[in-house]
Amino acid sequence: MPNTIPGCQNRIRANIQSANRSEFDVGFPREKIMIKFRLLQLLLLLLVWTSQGSAQFAHTDHKQIVDAPGKPLLVRATNLGNWLVPEGYMWLFHGGPQSPGEIRALVLELLGPEGSAAFWQKYRENYVTREDIALLHRAGFNAIRVPLHYSLFESDDAEGFKLLDRLIAWSRAENLYVILDLHAAPGGQTGTNIDDSAGYPWLYQSPQEQEHLIAIWRRLATHYRDEPAVLGYDLLNEPIPHFPKLATLNSSLEPLYKKLSGEIRKVDAHHILFLGGAQWDGNFSVFGKPFDANVAYTLHKYWTAPDESVLQQYIDFRERYDVPIWMGESGENTDEWIAQFVKALEKNNIGWAFWPYKKMGKPSSVVSIIPPSDWEKIVEFAKLAPGTAHAEERLKARPEQETITRAFAELLESVRLQKCRVNEGYLRALGMKSDIAPVSAGGSAK
Repeated sequence: MPNTIPGCQNRIRANIQSANRSEFDVGFPREKIMIKFRLLQLLLLLLVWTSQGSAQFAHTDHKQIVDAPGKPLLVRATNLGNWLVPEGYMWLFHGGPQSPGEIRALVLELLGPEGSAAFWQKYRENYVTREDIALLHRAGFNAIRVPLHYSLFESDDAEGFKLLDRLIAWSRAENLYVILDLHAAPGGQTGTNIDDSAGYPWLYQSPQEQEHLIAIWRRLATHYRDEPAVLGYDLLNEPIPHFPKLATLNSSLEPLYKKLSGEIRKVDAHHILFLGGAQWDGNFSVFGKPFDANVAYTLHKYWTAPDESVLQQYIDFRERYDVPIWMGESGENTDEWIAQFVKALEKNNIGWAFWPYKKMGKPSSVVSIIPPSDWEKIVEFAKLAPGTAHAEERLKARPEQETITRAFAELLESVRLQKCRVNEGYLRALGMKSDIAPVSAGGSAK
């Protein structure tokens, strides 16, 4: 650990001095003394190099996350939801497609193979830009949490790395940390829409998918192991829902974390590992004594009382094991609720990341996307029963192709920050600066 290395250096210097004295006091052959001296010098250089490497990275220190020099770091972040892992409600698809795969199927049906491929490439380019990251810096955030889909990281030159590299470069320039969050894991950690799985969390029972998971994280950790702007790795988002039939999977979670952490540590010894509890990151009873020296535990809280009563069990866990805790998701509520919860979190020295940064719909986000004209026609079509068994009725209800093409083209412009509306009340609730609206058509909401 970084705080133990100076002591080691002092002991080595003492040994070197002792070796020099022994040439006269004991009468050792000069050759042996010189060999010992050189070996000790090499060891000292190695320890200094290791210390300098460790000092470049934020890390945990007992109950706190600290920056590279060791100063306490209270993480205040937002989540870049709906960028690399689309969610139906943020497209206003209530009663329609919800998972990334379901949304992709709808877009394919409406735009065709070439059109849908071009749409997604432009969507990912426009949804998060340098201007978005600069706005977050101006507002006062010090970090961003980035939900990832495993399918974007299946090779060393995959599209996901190009997008993340660009984002991390912008974040580094704006002094923002980045937390990598595996939102959609191979096999599915939830079996619900958010992990884009087949409807059951096979990850815990499938050796094949566990090896796939390890390969994804090994690739991510190898790529970013030397990047100090990356704060850490959130290994699995909201594992194991609260559904009674899935409760038997709880005992599989920590062993999977241990196995995955061991593989990551083979390539990356520096970054913090964030571990979420079972039942949507809410149940820490699945955890025993921490098994890694640079680990933090993450909780998510939605639609609860916005006070200390919902935090106490996690505070007790922090005290028991002398480890940091962090709230990786909350929000989707009123500004008043958010303001109260932020106050409770910070009173108890718990950093946070509220969800999300950008979406259509209610102003419970940093910025809101203004729906394109005729978007309601896309929304109504999306509500129809899916699948080829309903092909005829879907064709009858399908909007004109010109309307479809125009709506999706407008969406690609609407997601740009310059076209979005900054929600000043939401920012004030988070304790952020609110007078940061870019010069745009979207403006700001008081």
